[in-house]
Amino acid sequence: MERLVNKQIFGVIDATIHSDSFELLTQNRPVASLPFAGRYRLIDFMLSNMVHAGIDSVGIFSHHTHNSLQGHIGSGKVWDLDRKNGGLFFYVQNEHEADNAQLILHHNKAFFSRAPYPYVVIAPSNIVGRVPILNMLRQHKEQGSIVTQVVHSGKVLPIYLLTREHLVDLIAGMDKGNPKSLLAFIETSLADIEKTPYEVNEYLLTVDSLQCYYDNTLDLLNQDKWHAVFQKQFPVLTKTKDEPPAKYYPHSKVTNSIIANGCIIEGTITNSVVARGVKVGAGAIIRDCIIMPGVVVGKDCILDGAIIDKDVTIAEGIAVKKREVKLAVVPKGEFVFKEWE
Repeated sequence: MERLVNKQIFGVIDATIHSDSFELLTQNRPVASLPFAGRYRLIDFMLSNMVHAGIDSVGIFSHHTHNSLQGHIGSGKVWDLDRKNGGLFFYVQNEHEADNAQLILHHNKAFFSRAPYPYVVIAPSNIVGRVPILNMLRQHKEQGSIVTQVVHSGKVLPIYLLTREHLVDLIAGMDKGNPKSLLAFIETSLADIEKTPYEVNEYLLTVDSLQCYYDNTLDLLNQDKWHAVFQKQFPVLTKTKDEPPAKYYPHSKVTNSIIANGCIIEGTITNSVVARGVKVGAGAIIRDCIIMPGVVVGKDCILDGAIIDKDVTIAEGIAVKKREVKLAVVPKGEFVFKEWE
């Protein structure tokens, strides 16, 4: 793992990203901790980017109701962020600050003022893929930029690099509008400042809607896209769970799918992503679906164009299908005993 010789940069991740289209999946979790690709969470990708850049101090801004994110990341040990100096910091908006980024920034401005690093990179939690932050820093210094911002395939992304002092000055002088998130504050504060683009040529995905989440997940069934996201030299780090390999019964059939550890498969699965510990009964058919951890699919069920959240149980013979172009989404912990509507 590449590390900086001198501590030059610290990271900030905005995990307050919200979209109404995620409503059924984010009742008990933020977008940042949505399961992705069978065994990861969305925030794992940006956290891993920062760690691979040698960043050993990361602040995560999140909403007060989202304990699942803290449960997933814990002390940051997986990302080598459980340390005495630096490490992982959570800044959680309480119910009075939930829609006011100025309050949480004001209350936690010491984090930025005291950080012993000359630069800061600020990013959202819902971008999947590799962002070479060290190369971004190198360009920033060589060109003497005030602010550097990531550009991918002609699209500007909300990933910023600037000096820590500049950020502290922005916080001290914040008086523009009423931004509802850290990134909204940054975007507003930097609106009139010239930003140097840093072009990222890697394969990047921005997961900002339910349809996007579904499409980008199933796109990973393409091996080229899978290897573009999961590069061996820059592994995506995540919380590990010790589970046995997936078990396939003699009459099971799996084609063009991702099956995580701990699954028991008796039915047929096609073009789907199945997370850890899922049980699929005999005669069940799963097509074009995202199945999250701990789901139990009964015998002779039909799942088509669906997203099934964690710990859902689907009774025998039940159909869960998309309607025209509308995905079928079953929230966490549901017991489905009749055709899902």
